[in-house]
Amino acid sequence: MDDSVPILLIATTDPDSRRILEDELRRRYGADYEVVVCAGYAHGRAALEGLRRWNRPVALILGCYGPADRGGLDFLRRAYGFHPAAKRAVVVTWGDFASAPTIFHAIAQGHAELLMIRPEKARDEEFHGAITDALDDWHLAQGVGFEAVRLIGEVGDERTHMLRDNLNRNHIPVGFHAVGTETATRTLEGLGLSDPELPVMVLQFTAAPVVLENPTDLEIAEAVGVTRPPPPDKIFDVVVVGAGPSGLATAVYASSEGLSTMVVEGEAVGGQAGTSSLIRNYPGFSRGVSGAHLAYRSFHQAWTLGTDFLFLRKVVGLGADGALHTVAISDGSLVRCRTVVVATGVDYRRLGIPQLENLVGRGVFYGATVSEAPSMTGKHVCVVGGGNSAGQAVLHLAKFAKNVTLLVRGPTLSITMSEYLISQLEATRNVAIRYSTMVVGARDQDGFLAAVRLAPSGATDATPSDEVEAAGLFVLIGSMPRTSWLPDTVERDPAGFLRTGASRDAGDGSVRPDRPSRPPLALETSMRGIFAIGDVRAGSIKRVATAVGDGATVVSMLHTYLAENPLPGPPPAPGGEAATPEEVPSDVRPN
Repeated sequence: MDDSVPILLIATTDPDSRRILEDELRRRYGADYEVVVCAGYAHGRAALEGLRRWNRPVALILGCYGPADRGGLDFLRRAYGFHPAAKRAVVVTWGDFASAPTIFHAIAQGHAELLMIRPEKARDEEFHGAITDALDDWHLAQGVGFEAVRLIGEVGDERTHMLRDNLNRNHIPVGFHAVGTETATRTLEGLGLSDPELPVMVLQFTAAPVVLENPTDLEIAEAVGVTRPPPPDKIFDVVVVGAGPSGLATAVYASSEGLSTMVVEGEAVGGQAGTSSLIRNYPGFSRGVSGAHLAYRSFHQAWTLGTDFLFLRKVVGLGADGALHTVAISDGSLVRCRTVVVATGVDYRRLGIPQLENLVGRGVFYGATVSEAPSMTGKHVCVVGGGNSAGQAVLHLAKFAKNVTLLVRGPTLSITMSEYLISQLEATRNVAIRYSTMVVGARDQDGFLAAVRLAPSGATDATPSDEVEAAGLFVLIGSMPRTSWLPDTVERDPAGFLRTGASRDAGDGSVRPDRPSRPPLALETSMRGIFAIGDVRAGSIKRVATAVGDGATVVSMLHTYLAENPLPGPPPAPGGEAATPEEVPSDVRPN
């Protein structure tokens, strides 16, 4: 069989489970995967060692745990050392509730990632749903498959890195080929490009391939053609700025309730949550879900409900046109609407160390763990941060890197990180945590990061530092709200987050003409008809579920505002009679 075909490996001492699992996997997946079946765990470890030696990709490892087989959890724990990128699932028999505490503890410790119930009937779609979800996540992390877009550029170029990351997060299949490689050279020669301006992007899904040299975001958006600006006379009930969890939730609920809705996103669907490799504490996903998949499903849901989207375009200003708001877009267009929901989220705070800023894209990354993790295979990596995003990044990078060191400025993680993540970090053998530590410098080799210099938190320039080898430094610290495009009349707290509802009055207490006379709506800013939700809102809880809750809650407030502020009626029809509703354009008809 082709050595590039991924492996699905089963190991169990229980003959009934082995027979059932082998039959199910070969029948459903035998055409696309090689199914390897091992009669015991010593056999399974030997098989994994051989597959590692032969550089065979292993996508999924299944072990069993129950009255007939108690060795599966230990096998899965050890399997991590052979193939850390593989998905590991423990299979149980229905009704073995006594084993649940042991299994849940093992999953919390990172010894396995998934729990699956053994099929007991033909066409057990719940079991196969778990399998396909796991394989989908594995393929997404590996970056393998169909190339809708071929990207050719320099390794370590910051613009090339940003394009790869944004395309991956937007679920556009992209294949990156470093300039000078055989595929890159052959592609450029076939296109007649002898000295192109890098990076070169080739859209291979169009009838005739579209070739873009060092394209801007706007040029990419226009070439891909998924979304286009609305007609100038279109009036939306609501424009949502940002397609993170809160913005997408707003779009789903607003569109489903009949509000004409547009979402503008300057980078990628999902915001910071879209970069999370595995979210384990989102309700309804017992096996966990990657941020990219959660965001993509929400986007698709909103799209099918009628939401308009503008991707790879940023909002650059907010104005007024009579009773309407105007949203200025980076492509020069102007969108008119009755309300605006600000869901722009936050940016990771920069370290501000010149040596590191000069290496962004060449070993130093702000976020981007999913897209860059495969390039860290076998290397030493550091992650800076103390929140859930940093913990998820460490666990994902640990599947590829030789070792990962988490650098935490504070003395503990218990206040800033979920307990399930802390437990997994402590149980992962190639992960180390250094508390009360900060990055103070770096060393490069041939223009790429080679090591970082560390010192105790709060150290001065005179404090001695130590150097740690690192081919990658992933920074996920703090948060800077994306609010620079908003006018100063929109109140902010001292950190720049938007005040909403009663919190608006927590400032200097002065009377301002732009404040509405009525009591403020809970998520409304100091500017009437402008709402703020998610991480950009002052006092928000930085969790995906609470951001989604904001998005659902704000829609009821949009209805309240729109009812209080109906659009002006149509002019009288000839003869002095008002126009009938059918004569009023649907896009300006009050809801």
